[in-house]
Amino acid sequence: MRDVVIGTVFAVLAAAGFWFVFRQGTTENASAAPMDIAEGKALYAANCASCHGAELEGQPDWRSPGPDGRLPAPPHDETGHTWHHPDNVLFDYIKLGGEGLMAQQGMEFDSGMPGFGDSLTDQQIRNILGYIRSTWSEDVKQAQAGRTKADNGAD
Repeated sequence: MRDVVIGTVFAVLAAAGFWFVFRQGTTENASAAPMDIAEGKALYAANCASCHGAELEGQPDWRSPGPDGRLPAPPHDETGHTWHHPDNVLFDYIKLGGEGLMAQQGMEFDSGMPGFGDSLTDQQIRNILGYIRSTWSEDVKQAQAGRTKADNGAD
């Protein structure tokens, strides 16, 4: 029982920390070239599927920290929380990785998510995000777009 309580407290604190960090600045460039969904799908398969699943399903028990304190890789389908974040957060998290993004904000936390900024171009990251987004329903796409718009300070 104690382990469940500790795990739950850790998950809530991690989520609060992510929310705070993700409200900060971004390296995302809104004037990018159009996304190539086919390339994004191939890049996802090569770089992301080993952790996040070939069908974007994530790892089992992704909401519960493992023995190392890290949360397993979440799904990127509609059952996960990817669509709860604005575009700039998703972009920066892929480019910098969890530890890198937190360090940029003056926080020390390693989520286990590696950064891909050295191996993927900004456009390739946008293409991966475009592929992930292309699998969502229109309602989920609109909800995520609303979060992006709100984060950018638009009305």
